Amino acid sequence: MTAPRLFDRPLLAARRTRARARPRPGADFLLVRAVDDLADRLMPVLRTFAEAVDFGLAAGPAAAVLKELGKATRVRIAAPDADHPGADMVADEETLPFEPESLDCVVSLLSLQFVDDLPGTLVQIRRALRPDGLFLAALIGGTSLNELRDAFTTAELELSGGVSPRVAPFVDLRDLGGLLQRAGFALPVVDSDRFTVRYGSMFDLVADLRAMGATNPLIDRLRKPTSRRLLLRAAEIYAERHADPDGRLRATFEIVWASGWSPHESQQKPLPPGSAKASLASVLKVKDYGED
Repeated sequence: MTAPRLFDRPLLAARRTRARARPRPGADFLLVRAVDDLADRLMPVLRTFAEAVDFGLAAGPAAAVLKELGKATRVRIAAPDADHPGADMVADEETLPFEPESLDCVVSLLSLQFVDDLPGTLVQIRRALRPDGLFLAALIGGTSLNELRDAFTTAELELSGGVSPRVAPFVDLRDLGGLLQRAGFALPVVDSDRFTVRYGSMFDLVADLRAMGATNPLIDRLRKPTSRRLLLRAAEIYAERHADPDGRLRATFEIVWASGWSPHESQQKPLPPGSAKASLASVLKVKDYGED
């Protein structure tokens, strides 16, 4: 069954290209945070990967981390278009060009949340990894921009009696763990980094999103410009509901991390049920009420 199309991926790629050409100072804070966290997550990995790939719309920074830490002998940058800075190959996230069991490590930063068929992409990544290969990715999480979503939803209901899709449905932490298991990854781990950024106005937040190339990429978005009336009302609601005492506005961001390994016989495996040599009650030194 074909996954429904949610995202206008050519539009998203064009916006990312335009954003790179006109950078806004400080607007890359999400990617900077993800890159710093990636370095911390790779440091304890006591392996050097022979063949690693950094892929996606934000490809490049992860490759730099892998090289700087000496975690990979060879690192390629795989991006959706050949004009991407430093791209070694063209690789759309939904149709990966990697041969089965050809890679030892796959890393992706802040790109997979814009994939229509995320389960299918995860399966392709797992197949591309050699046994005991590592997958590590950061995605925008589901609680991101809940204040912005609230402001626009309330304003539209008030002014037009309906709601149009304006903020992408980002991935949920619990769902992502299940997707890793379904894709066949061993030792799957997911965790979340949630934080708040403060802005002078809603329009400052929107300017940052535009500079990230991340403004509304949904297929079902309205194709006409947002009215000034709606924008001003949404900004009023945002300020009324989500301001701190000093008047600055809160914006929630969440980066969800996912990691997993391609199965290998050397990996730790859970013990079979009933194989424990001591009961939990005896370990905790409490009475086992199942005993006489």
